[in-house]
Amino acid sequence: MKYRMRISLLMVFLVLVSFPLKSNAISFGDASFDDVYKTLGKYIFLTPGKFAGTVAAHDMSTGKTLAWISFVNYGDTNPIIHHIAAFPSEDPYKGFEYIVNSQGGKNLYIYGLPTKVKNPAEGFHIYKVRYDGVKMNLVEDVAETTGLALGVHVTIAPDAQKYAIGDGQKDIFGVYQRDPSKVITAVHFDWIPNVKTNKEAWTGGGKLVIKKLHPGSDGKYDYVGTKGVKIDWELVPGGELYIEDGKVSGPRQQNVCALDALVWHPNGKWGVASLRTIGGGVIFDTTTWNPVGMILSPSKVAGVYPLKQVDKETWEIEIDQVHSPAHQAGFSPDGKHFLLMNGVRENNIMVFDSTNPDPMKWKKKAMVTQPHWRGAYPNTFHMGFTPDSKKVYVTLWWPSPTPNGVAVVDAVNWKVIKEIEVGPDAHTLGATGDGKHIFGVISGYQKTTSGIYIIDVKTDKLKGFLPSGQGHHDSVIIPRNLKELLISRSPTT
Repeated sequence: MKYRMRISLLMVFLVLVSFPLKSNAISFGDASFDDVYKTLGKYIFLTPGKFAGTVAAHDMSTGKTLAWISFVNYGDTNPIIHHIAAFPSEDPYKGFEYIVNSQGGKNLYIYGLPTKVKNPAEGFHIYKVRYDGVKMNLVEDVAETTGLALGVHVTIAPDAQKYAIGDGQKDIFGVYQRDPSKVITAVHFDWIPNVKTNKEAWTGGGKLVIKKLHPGSDGKYDYVGTKGVKIDWELVPGGELYIEDGKVSGPRQQNVCALDALVWHPNGKWGVASLRTIGGGVIFDTTTWNPVGMILSPSKVAGVYPLKQVDKETWEIEIDQVHSPAHQAGFSPDGKHFLLMNGVRENNIMVFDSTNPDPMKWKKKAMVTQPHWRGAYPNTFHMGFTPDSKKVYVTLWWPSPTPNGVAVVDAVNWKVIKEIEVGPDAHTLGATGDGKHIFGVISGYQKTTSGIYIIDVKTDKLKGFLPSGQGHHDSVIIPRNLKELLISRSPTT
């Protein structure tokens, strides 16, 4: 009996070996795991665990997690780890440094995720972390050092000596010196609606007020934790109308601009702060940090408009009507194009020619859309350019568990080449320095199927997945020089 059982098990094994399971991804034939990983190149891919309070470094050339850190170990009891950006490192395997921030407070309740926590910690930390070739080490909480605690996009300047962080609950961006940590400038945005109801606070027009902020007598700002929030949690992807629909609480809902990020022109001279509920971005001269104009992206008004200077540190612009909210923005790595995603009401990608040295002369060049991009979803979301600026990959986001996709856009003729399904809750993506692959992540907010996906740039086919638990809203490939910095999650997208 025992021998018959052994023979049966052996036969089952031989059958499984003879008829391997098929995959929807590209077939690697008889290659070993090591052979597959070698095709991806020697890149380190950082993934923050959105609700797990972690950051992991994946060695894409071996499939191993190189190192990881948990901020719970440092006393963060509400570590909603959000956006990340890495400084260039000539050899990331020997060491690198990155900035990752966190949200806090009632962001814990976003999407109605189950929790027993009744009084979540305020959060809003800005962690500077250094990998020493063996492990990750927490260097500093920049929010604690400066008093300016912000929780959305982190973007590193093209010179890698400073970085910007935005926040859509406080409507503030700060520009920070890398080392030693200090705030170079801080700017606040406020929306003053013509109609004092949530439903018409933006469609009824209003006034955008831009004002510089300053630290107190102790040299620190007074924006730690949830201090200064207008709404209790960030507007989720495709949720720019949540305030209009009464789905968000907070003390100053009608004044929300929902600042997303400050993105940098590759020449370092200009930066654009994108404002989601306003449907545009404010252009800043980075030598003075004075705003010089407002770029609006909805199709009816797409263009650059002048600002009115009220006093030395205050500017305004009257906007008759917000035709559509916007979201992600970014420059192509050659600096020739600026993109702004119109979401919810228009759902397209507005492309501006940014070659003119005077940003007031940037012009609308093209609008990328598809017949089925209608309504709030699929929401054109995060983007990543190839090093040659000829393609841009754009996340097509739906609420989980609906499968999400990636649109491959010809960035010369500005047409969609194809759409690739990658899985639920897709978020940021980026190109490798050699331009051969796109790395991206799925399942950030909603704790569903998660992982890292790889797209072959030459064929625009999904090459496969690497396992990665804990869900990721952001990711970044460690750049190895300033040129690769331009195609990473910072500074340009």
